Amino acid sequence: MTPPDLQQPVVLSVLGAGFATAFLHAALPTHWLPFVLVGRGQRWSLSQVLGAVTAAGLAHIATTAAAGGLIVAAGLAMDQWISGLLPNLSAALLFLFGAFYLGRALLRQPVMGGGPALELSEPTVSHAAAFWGLVALMAVSPGEVLLPIYLSQATQGPLVLGGLTLAFAAGTVLGMALFTGLARAGWSVLRLERWARYEGVILGLALILIGLLVVLRQH
Repeated sequence: MTPPDLQQPVVLSVLGAGFATAFLHAALPTHWLPFVLVGRGQRWSLSQVLGAVTAAGLAHIATTAAAGGLIVAAGLAMDQWISGLLPNLSAALLFLFGAFYLGRALLRQPVMGGGPALELSEPTVSHAAAFWGLVALMAVSPGEVLLPIYLSQATQGPLVLGGLTLAFAAGTVLGMALFTGLARAGWSVLRLERWARYEGVILGLALILIGLLVVLRQH
């Protein structure tokens, strides 16, 4: 089997892992609970809420891709000076991020939602202000957990990086839409937050697995 035969399955595996990581990251309550609460306060329809989810999710990935592009550019510049640094650096960052998320999830007790039900009130802001506020909320917080994956694929060219960005966007928007839709459909917030209890463990293991893929590809 030739090297190109080996490269395609590895790239597809990384894209799939990127999609899964973004989807699981969207399980964090910060990625769906604001849309449920604002949509309820503004008395939006499901289509209005999902429209805000889609726009905010894409803005979230756009800023993540911009930050990832800067990291890739810096990494490639460093690699011109020190041959072979980039793959080892990206793998090390993936391991460190994975260990951080895994350790934090195992050591920290999750904060569960609760309390009395919120009373519905008349909207206090315009629909446009609420919509763009949600978009800005996600745009100013790039997905830091996704950045090392960009670095791990820095030498694969713009097509792979573009595909990775599309995988992140699909996973993020689908995850945010799913959890927002479930909450609006009447699922308990407490039940949905059980995803967040294990999100750190799964993300940590996923990042470590991607790091292993990077290391194995070098050999």
